[in-house]
Amino acid sequence: MDVEILARLQFAFTIAFHYIYPPLSIGLGVLMVAFEGLYLKTKNKEYETLARFWTKIFALTFGIGVATGIVMEFEFGTNWATYSKFVGDVFGSALAAEGIFAFALESGFLGILLFGWNRVTPVVHFISTVGVLFGSMFSAVWIVVANSWQQTPAGYHIVGEGLRARAEIVDFWAMVFNPSSVDRLLHVWVGAFLAGAFLVLSVHAYYLLKGRYVEISKKAFKIALVVATVSSLLQLVIGHHSAEGVAENQPAKLAAFEGHFDSLAVADMYIMGWVDKESQTVTGIKIPNGLSFLLHQDFETPVTGLNAFPEEDRPSQVNAVFQFYHLMVAIGMALIGMTLLACWFWWRGKLFEKKWLLSAFVWAVILPQLANQFGWFAAEMGRQPWVVYGLLRTSDALSKAVTANQVLFSLIMFAFIYTLLLALFLYTLNKKIQHGPYDEGELDDRNRQKEMVEEMVG
Repeated sequence: MDVEILARLQFAFTIAFHYIYPPLSIGLGVLMVAFEGLYLKTKNKEYETLARFWTKIFALTFGIGVATGIVMEFEFGTNWATYSKFVGDVFGSALAAEGIFAFALESGFLGILLFGWNRVTPVVHFISTVGVLFGSMFSAVWIVVANSWQQTPAGYHIVGEGLRARAEIVDFWAMVFNPSSVDRLLHVWVGAFLAGAFLVLSVHAYYLLKGRYVEISKKAFKIALVVATVSSLLQLVIGHHSAEGVAENQPAKLAAFEGHFDSLAVADMYIMGWVDKESQTVTGIKIPNGLSFLLHQDFETPVTGLNAFPEEDRPSQVNAVFQFYHLMVAIGMALIGMTLLACWFWWRGKLFEKKWLLSAFVWAVILPQLANQFGWFAAEMGRQPWVVYGLLRTSDALSKAVTANQVLFSLIMFAFIYTLLLALFLYTLNKKIQHGPYDEGELDDRNRQKEMVEEMVG
């Protein structure tokens, strides 16, 4: 197999696996702050119990996220040496900022978060929880800035020629606030909020169906449902604005998203479909001229299509980009539907009577993760054949010395190790879920107190 394909597969596999965990960490951080904040306000010990329980799961996701992220930095040097040289000044600045500002903030408060429950005051511990959340969100800022610069380069000039060429920053803030960074950062943040919220919804829906920890699970479910509902609706607005940015800055990618080939013509918007690249047709369910209206609020305004670009400058896997993009959108709409339906039953006082809905939430934990992955795949594959849009082709970014056999061997090795890590994560997560939110003996004490109150009332 071609070394370029193998190198791209290896990086796609490692980053897809890594990207399971940082969104969970950010999303769980939001819920941890909510639980602990409610405990400080109400002094209800159940909120403290929830904060302690989800902090343990946060620690698990954070640890594996850090471990799996390190590998990618080595891949830049081994497989993508020309790319690393070209973007080194840009990425070096962004990653240094992550280490100095974000990771230092997060790791500085992490020890207090994990081990300070009985050693610092509740207010200090709450501040540390907020610090860890902000640190994880700030870390995402610099990663997204670096990746967004690849999509829409800004604030740079090129130094050198040929293999010695590299991008050098001339305006740091123009690099940070490049044309796509803010939209993409908000999109990533809200996707992370959904991933964390739906994990909490899934676990506590499971408890409710099993009749375990019912009262505390009702509280947790309602709080997570508020976060999930607001986030899913926000994602619709942010996603639309992001698509408008793609149309302006990467029109070939937007055309691939919708399978639009005509150089300049009104464009349909497909609900679902299949792209035949050879005949340049899409078969499926569509809204006629819908893409034109979505982008320009006018059904008759033309949209730039793939044929406006030389074939070597547009995505080669148009159908794959189309499918990933539409799967992401479909999941997003499903999340909106689920959360609004649950809110409606909540308003009617029947939320926890709907066992079928709780069962759906148990399994829906995978949906935000899939949406995050599909969106990432669509964005990265839609940028091809450029690794830095308009500046450096993916085929030119490879290391010149690495061989296909070397990349294949490391890909197999990473697949084996990451499979073990995933199994370990799922085993440990399941063990914590089965144990439940209460510490050893705490639930027995609460049950005895409840029985005493019932006897006194009786």
